[in-house]
Amino acid sequence: MIFRMLILFFGIACFCAGHAFAQSHPPGVIKEDPALTALVDATGFQGTVLVYDVKAKQYDAGHAERANLPLIPASTFKVFSTLAALESGVIAGADAVIPWDGMVRSRSELNQDLTLQRAFALSAVPHYQEMVQRIGHLRMQHYIDAVGYGNRDISGGDDSFWLEGNLRISPVQQIDFLKRLYENTLPFRPEVMDTTKAIMVSEQTPQYTLRSKTGLAILPGQHNVGWWIGWVEKGEDVTFFATALEAVDPDVSFLATRLNLARQSLVHLGVLPE
Repeated sequence: MIFRMLILFFGIACFCAGHAFAQSHPPGVIKEDPALTALVDATGFQGTVLVYDVKAKQYDAGHAERANLPLIPASTFKVFSTLAALESGVIAGADAVIPWDGMVRSRSELNQDLTLQRAFALSAVPHYQEMVQRIGHLRMQHYIDAVGYGNRDISGGDDSFWLEGNLRISPVQQIDFLKRLYENTLPFRPEVMDTTKAIMVSEQTPQYTLRSKTGLAILPGQHNVGWWIGWVEKGEDVTFFATALEAVDPDVSFLATRLNLARQSLVHLGVLPE
């Protein structure tokens, strides 16, 4: 009985901590930037681009009214599931191997064993599904609640709640989560956060380091949700971004557009070179 009461108390504490985290976000007013809004409108899709300058404590947005709109995270959740997999010990590190399940898929590069780092870079859904299932529902819910990730709802299938289930997160919440990862203030071991940040590097030059993750979900009715989230480090200057687009049965340009929109916005704000 005492043990069960302790478990209940611990669960409530985690829930309350998560709720507090979910309600927080980096300080600063969200400022509508007409140039960013024009870039969003030029895509022909609905959406927003949100950029947060840490030093200025300022958000710049295109369509700021959508900055708090919760959307399915799709493969941007791989940032979180990487943290959870490393923290739980279901995988040992960036070079540890996630086995191929033997099912042949159209993306031939997925039809093999992959290291965690390679699986992240390829956004290998089946490999991450295997890893998340090994983490298990109860343990994943614990991590979700402790962090306060999005709406904290992982119902809808343990192998797909982030792709077609009920989990939702807004652009503002994405930036809050990434900022806490950058600062090593998430409830994971420091070495887990450091490994995840290293895996996230998508571009590195003498001038800047870009850490990021894409995401694409296709929901019923061919409702597409496309993300690109991450941050740019230039010395002590750090800028976070979250781009989210939505469309019904879009053409193939949708995939590249979510990336181009964020990059054009970061160039406009002087974060990335032209």
